[in-house]
Amino acid sequence: MPILHWLTRDDDTRAVRSVPYRLLQEDPSHSCGDADAANMLIQGDNLEALKALLPFYAGQVKCIYIDPPYNTRSAFQHYDDNLEHTQWLAMMWPRLELLRDLLAEDGSIWVSIDDNEGHYLKVIMDEVFGRSNFIANVVWQKKYTVANDAKYLAENHDHIIAFALNKGIWNPNRLARSEEMDSRYRNPDNHPKGPWKATPLYAKRTPSEKEKAFKITFKNGVEWCPPKGTTPRFPYETLRRMDDNDEIWFGADGNASPSRKTFLSELKISGAPAPTLWLHADAGHNHEAREEAKAFRADTNFDTPKPERLLQRILHIATNPGDLVLDSFLGSGTTAAVAHKMGRRYIGIEMGEHAVTHCAPRLSKVIAGEQGGISQSVGWQGGGGFRFYRLGPPVFDENGHIRGDIRFPTLAAHVWFSETNTPWSGRGKSPCLGIHGGRAYALLYNGILGDRRPDGGNVLTRSTLQLIREAIAKKHPAFDGPVTVYGEQSRLGAASLEREGITFKQTPYDVKARR
Repeated sequence: MPILHWLTRDDDTRAVRSVPYRLLQEDPSHSCGDADAANMLIQGDNLEALKALLPFYAGQVKCIYIDPPYNTRSAFQHYDDNLEHTQWLAMMWPRLELLRDLLAEDGSIWVSIDDNEGHYLKVIMDEVFGRSNFIANVVWQKKYTVANDAKYLAENHDHIIAFALNKGIWNPNRLARSEEMDSRYRNPDNHPKGPWKATPLYAKRTPSEKEKAFKITFKNGVEWCPPKGTTPRFPYETLRRMDDNDEIWFGADGNASPSRKTFLSELKISGAPAPTLWLHADAGHNHEAREEAKAFRADTNFDTPKPERLLQRILHIATNPGDLVLDSFLGSGTTAAVAHKMGRRYIGIEMGEHAVTHCAPRLSKVIAGEQGGISQSVGWQGGGGFRFYRLGPPVFDENGHIRGDIRFPTLAAHVWFSETNTPWSGRGKSPCLGIHGGRAYALLYNGILGDRRPDGGNVLTRSTLQLIREAIAKKHPAFDGPVTVYGEQSRLGAASLEREGITFKQTPYDVKARR
């Protein structure tokens, strides 16, 4: 597969390794609503924030939407959009790598971009996500007017480049059908299934070797086989059943080439596949987005906010209620606001001060039940909550070892992630972290056994091993396999550890940052 080369490519493709794992520290003064809400608003550099999320959310995010700087050589107040091409690629590559690691196996990523970097973005996303996982390049009509002062062509669209992590299992939701779509269906023969539209019985592609050509004689005596160079849409048995149910149309006079009756009643259940051209009437436009942003703060001056209807369409296609959504270039907060109203969980990351001045107030108004944007169309009445976080100090020191003042849940998440490459979902109340790949993992740290003496509960002894086994048995009664134990010291000799099926690793020295 062709790859894109730029001046600092070798360094940029390795950049994630040098990004520190940082703590996420809540600032309750900017949090709002339900204290148990799983929604997060993070202020800080999105590269470090994404790395901080990995031990807890790797493989968990169903949909990522980002609207990165477009590199238009025009200076934005809140974004440095005046980046050279190499700098822009250097910024995007490591972030795309981390976003890929956060995606669920059936998840997708959608990136808004314009023509300045859009084609280069597609090439590097081919490499990061795999060319076979490309979904589509959606063209969104962001302007409904033509700029008469345009020197060349009047630009009125953006791209939204979409990739799946695994296209083979990605399953998009369909859109509701419009009245204009439904108006094309008629019922000239009064079929009991109602209005229908004639559609071909064949597809315009050359059949494979496994697809054998056949001929069928319908009950009215008409013989049919797929035209040369085409493939039948239905097997012989299905066509026979459709014919028996009067679902084949031969024209009003009975002499037309046979076609299938596609019934509107069946399509209304499944909906319509999303097109790749999104007109402003269906997905909103820039002016609409700016008015929505001003409704939350009159002096807002974001040049390129996105309308709530655009994010509603993406989240409708790519998620279901309860799924986790991530936007690491949150901007004015649209993605989080729409996800909140649509009943999705979300994580929003924004570096600038407007995480405090714009995003948090906007989400607070959403919680209070504001009625702008998509609120009425989704029946939004308010509720829920979000937690506000800032980036704290690094979890690991300059040698890659865990810092001594880290709390048990944080260390547990990093131990689990470094061993299994999956996020930890425990609560930090048991030394048993879980079982993965036929092996149990346990952590003796920070007095998890109720004994905080230096040589007490954090040391592997016969008694603490017994407590570990009891904790494992409580969660996994049938487990009888090997155990990896992290602790400050082990009082058990090598022979005892081998006999017990124990691999001991010392904290903080054996807890290394996953590169």
